[in-house]
Order: sequence, then C-alpha cells, then structure tokens
Amino acid sequence: MYRRLDDVPVFEYRDGELPAHYYNDVQVALKRLGEDLRFAIPRLKHLDLILQKDAWIIVDRVLNDVPVVAWTDFQAAHRNSLHEPIPCQVRLYHMHGPLIMSRTLEAMELILGEMLANHVPSEEASIAPIKK
Repeated sequence: MYRRLDDVPVFEYRDGELPAHYYNDVQVALKRLGEDLRFAIPRLKHLDLILQKDAWIIVDRVLNDVPVVAWTDFQAAHRNSLHEPIPCQVRLYHMHGPLIMSRTLEAMELILGEMLANHVPSEEASIAPIKK
C-alpha cells in the first residue's frame, strides 16, 4: 500500500468533489480486481495512478513514486444516493497538479472499463433466482 502521503510536503489542500460515476467505478473495480490498483496514465509519460479504498494518488514513478496529486478523505459513508458528487480533500504536491487531474480521471474511467470488461468472473459466482 502507498503510505507516503504524509511524508511529502503538501503544496496546497483543497476541498473537492468527485463526480459519483468515477467514485462508483473505482469502488466496483477495487472489489472485483483487488484492493490496490496501479496503472500508467496514457499520454502522461511517467505518471501512474494508484487506487486504494482511502486514497487515489497520482505518482511520478521516475522520481521514486513522489505524489503529485491525491484525492483523500472521501465522505461517502452515509450517502443516500449513488448519483450525487462525493466530497473529498484534494492534496496538491506540485503546482501543476490541477492541470492533469481531469485528464487522469478520464483515463482512469477508460482503463477501469477495459480492466473490468476483461475480468472473468470466478466459477463460483452465480445469479440468484428471482422468487415468484
């Protein structure tokens, strides 16, 4: 698990909101594919995205996984609907971090869609019959 968020000085803290579809997609992927996911961000040469239950972190793999941007403190515990934005905290570790945030989220959505489409459910999975 990535735990360097508190070891590196934060450039700026921001209150933010994540669109619900991004948050929901990540939660499904973490349940189906594993608790920690990491993949390269297309067209951003040396940046990776690490997805964990409590944080999503953009890291620079060339600089020993130094964080660039992190979404943390998701406030989804007592939400009543799946379509409302999720309040969170955005930690910027680099002054140009905001420039890559939307591109990263869009790439994440596409990559997770491909990963979930290629994921073969276990043989133990079954559909429960509907009671009549």
